[in-house]
Amino acid sequence: MSRVRKNGAAAAVVKEPPVALPAEKAPPPKPPSFRRERALLAKGLRIVAGCDEAGRGPLAGPVVAAAVVLDPKRIPRGIDDSKRLTAEQREKLFEKICATASFAVVAASPARIDRDNILRASLWALARAVRALPVAAEHVFVDGRDRIAVSCPCEAVIGGDGIVLSIAAASIVAKVSRDRLMARLAGECPGYGFESHMGYSVPQHMQALRELGPTVHHRRSFAPVAAILRGEEVVEQETFAFLADEVAAG
Repeated sequence: MSRVRKNGAAAAVVKEPPVALPAEKAPPPKPPSFRRERALLAKGLRIVAGCDEAGRGPLAGPVVAAAVVLDPKRIPRGIDDSKRLTAEQREKLFEKICATASFAVVAASPARIDRDNILRASLWALARAVRALPVAAEHVFVDGRDRIAVSCPCEAVIGGDGIVLSIAAASIVAKVSRDRLMARLAGECPGYGFESHMGYSVPQHMQALRELGPTVHHRRSFAPVAAILRGEEVVEQETFAFLADEVAAG
């Protein structure tokens, strides 16, 4: 808006500051749906699986993959991308999913990650989880951009844990399974805090690595661990930049 201010014979236009409008809140993300699975079931398929992994970014512990076949008649309410849920919500849904669905969980060890790299180890674990299902899958949805080596059609869905309900269920099973495993490793390796940070490169973990050195559960091919093994000082900013790259890749 503007108004005219008269000063003697001269007239000047004075602009008033714009009125600040209240910021619009972004709508909450839509929950994943069973639409894609139901379309395949309507075509005569019986076993449609979703799979996802947890733990690509950490410096320690395995990457854990899960495959889940939901029962269309007994789908637990509240299933969502595991990252959108609290730890308590994940635990409750984990129990419900395991009680009503067919599932399998496979872990790729730090040794395999160091040998094959994190992407290949993750894809290996995902494929093994599908093959380990108690019922043979006829179609598989996998989170991410990469398809996996399975004997049935496989469809990669970027952001699938927030889109496809079976993938979301697998993300919960994988996350809870890995968190429980890291809590057990914390008992074997006191001082590292695995039970709180799950192996990620938070300051507490980096300090423990400097003082205690890497364990057999650490990924020696990951830059911060490799640097400590070489006796080099790891700068925190570099550590967190590395973690961001790992998470983006996963």
